[in-house]
Amino acid sequence: MIAGLAAVRLENPSVGPAARHLPTRGEDHVSSLAVRDGAATGVVPWVMLGLCWLGLIGLFHADWAAMAGQWWDSSTYNHILLVPAILAWLVSMRWPALRQIAPQGWWPGLVLFAGAAFLWMLGDFAGFSLVTQTACVVMLQASFLAIIGPRLGAALLFPLAYMLFLVPFGDELIPLLQIVTARIVMVLLHLVGIPAALDGVFITTPAGYFKVAEACSGVKFLIAMVAYGVLVCQVCFRRWPRRATFMAMALIVPILANGVRAWGTIVIAGWRGIQFAAGFDHVFYGWVFFAVVMALTMLAGWPFFDRARDDPPVSVAAILADRRLAWAAGARVGQGLALGVLAALALAFVGWGAAAGRLAAPLPARIDLPAVPGWHRVAAPGGWPWQPRHGGADHRLLGRYADDAGHVVDVSFALYAGQGDGREAGGFGEGAVPPGSGWAWEKPAPSIAGGKGDMLQAPGPVHRLAITWYRTDGWLGSSNMALKLWNIADRLLLRAQPTATLILSSEDNAGAPAAPALAAFVAATGPLDRWIDTVSRGQ
Repeated sequence: MIAGLAAVRLENPSVGPAARHLPTRGEDHVSSLAVRDGAATGVVPWVMLGLCWLGLIGLFHADWAAMAGQWWDSSTYNHILLVPAILAWLVSMRWPALRQIAPQGWWPGLVLFAGAAFLWMLGDFAGFSLVTQTACVVMLQASFLAIIGPRLGAALLFPLAYMLFLVPFGDELIPLLQIVTARIVMVLLHLVGIPAALDGVFITTPAGYFKVAEACSGVKFLIAMVAYGVLVCQVCFRRWPRRATFMAMALIVPILANGVRAWGTIVIAGWRGIQFAAGFDHVFYGWVFFAVVMALTMLAGWPFFDRARDDPPVSVAAILADRRLAWAAGARVGQGLALGVLAALALAFVGWGAAAGRLAAPLPARIDLPAVPGWHRVAAPGGWPWQPRHGGADHRLLGRYADDAGHVVDVSFALYAGQGDGREAGGFGEGAVPPGSGWAWEKPAPSIAGGKGDMLQAPGPVHRLAITWYRTDGWLGSSNMALKLWNIADRLLLRAQPTATLILSSEDNAGAPAAPALAAFVAATGPLDRWIDTVSRGQ
């Protein structure tokens, strides 16, 4: 082992004779450590790391189970099933080099772990699964550094960073990608002379009425291409300009290709009918088209690959000679102590989160929608029903008001004693457009009185304008992120505060636009914060 380290150091052309004979204090310390401490260069640190990772996955099993469920059940994230195998392959390529570097405990890794555990707790407070799942992966990365050290962390920098692709992300991009795809389709339809009208994400042509649905947004191919592009950039390129160019192509090509896919489906529908086009889309475009696009992207980048096949993925000599790593390696801690501190930190934050999760504000036994001056309650007529989703709410109200001017407004109100898993006011699928209701998001709409506006559409088509507000701890607003921050602050301080959601909605017709009706209703209620508080108190 000593001879191996010496040979590696002398093979580094960037280290001259003076540097070889006068090592820095940190480098000399680590080299001598490899001689003195047999455990440091054996399997014990790796066994400790394995036990740590198993313990963390077990302690945060709910988050890991949720991630694994998305990998398996959601076609958007099926590609993540390959990521563990890719990580194992990346580590195996580096394993001969890893055996030449001594593991060491590193206390800054404990600080990083504490930050990741705190991030998990904040995400748990907000019911934000993307944050909790990201924090679970970062805890694995930080615990690696705490037990194995910065030099081996540098040797495994890319595999450790690539672990972030275990986190299912991308759903947040769906509305934007729907709009982008719809506009690409319109450009292509006009280029081939097919008349079409665009209404948000709905396209009307002589062949029929089409929607760029969530599944047609192209998000699944985009995020798979991002993961694939990052891997190709590391394995096949050395120079950063070429990496940046390939990644730009990996981002732009799938978006454009998805627009072509949607356009082709509409063209085929005009030629062979909608049923044939739908089947063709799922079979050909779903399985063949994007495989061809991926292959063409790879072929376009092939002539510019500048990493040789036998180029080692990591230079041990450079790592051992790096003065910054030598300085960082001076922050040593015993690996057994590091493992104990990691366990204590994880248990402390889980306990804090559990205590906050039991918070519940006192609520009245019954609430009701109050009278509004100039408006009267009316029964809901027939037609396409609209009923927002408020999962986990302790109280839900849905009513319809009308005034003498002919305005009609639907009011949906929900009150929560606390926020948590399964009862998030701003959670995915909650609010004005519940999945499977027949209503679909069409486009963003102008705000009214600070509320978030969304235009919805049901078959017919039937258009509906919905405005959403949140109320908690004296704050009134429409930002889901701001709501989560308020909820996080309450749970950090172990304060029990109720949260309310108010959604006002009205059908939007050419002769009876929805915006004036909603504005008139808001004006009649008086200050919305007081009106919401009145409903919440059951008065």
